[in-house]
Amino acid sequence: QELAKLAQNPVGNLISVPFQDNVNLNAGPEKRTQNVLNIQPVIPFEVSKDWNIITRTILPVISQPGLAAGESRTNGIGDLQFTAFLSPANPGEWIWGVGAIVQAPTHSDAALGNDNWGLGPSLVVLHLAKGDPWVYGALVNNVWSLSTSSGTPSYNNGLIQPFLNYNFAGGTYLTSSPVLTVDWKAEGSNRWTVPLGGGIGHIFHLGKLPLNAQIGAYYNVVRPDNAPNWQIRAQAQFMFPK
Repeated sequence: QELAKLAQNPVGNLISVPFQDNVNLNAGPEKRTQNVLNIQPVIPFEVSKDWNIITRTILPVISQPGLAAGESRTNGIGDLQFTAFLSPANPGEWIWGVGAIVQAPTHSDAALGNDNWGLGPSLVVLHLAKGDPWVYGALVNNVWSLSTSSGTPSYNNGLIQPFLNYNFAGGTYLTSSPVLTVDWKAEGSNRWTVPLGGGIGHIFHLGKLPLNAQIGAYYNVVRPDNAPNWQIRAQAQFMFPK
């Protein structure tokens, strides 16, 4: 149970490598399926006995359906996001991290990203207490483009990810961690994506290596035009506790 709770801490003092696959259903005008595999290693660095820097990288591998009948898929990598949080090394029941997020134009195809670099603040706060089965909190960031490349629009994108987990003895847990996104440059109803849903997870062991596996489903109750309505999310997180 305690290992499962450690896996649910975005600024936990352990190396982990999650592979999160997101199957987005009914995307685009042709109502096709988009797939986004996020490779997102988390690596902590000790700054002093009181402070840690927790780095979190997200590299998306995308299979993007065509936008019109007869158009083929575009497959490749999207834009990388790198976040570094400053976090107390010896927190109490409330844990926090504050830092910056950078977006780099690493996309392999113009359809999969934006040519502009981006930068913004990032914050995470959560409650995690020994003996308490509940883990809850939120991660928030906002990324502004730093320039406007020729033919590529600027952006101003926000993200709010609340999370609520209930952990059972033995490493099984229930989870809800919807990712709310906002495009501040969009108009009216095309600005927000708000999913609702949840799933279940369990801690396995591959020999001595802990593996955090989970699966869930989210329905976008608010979404832009032509955005997917359902997301099926599956994750395998390899954990390397100190």
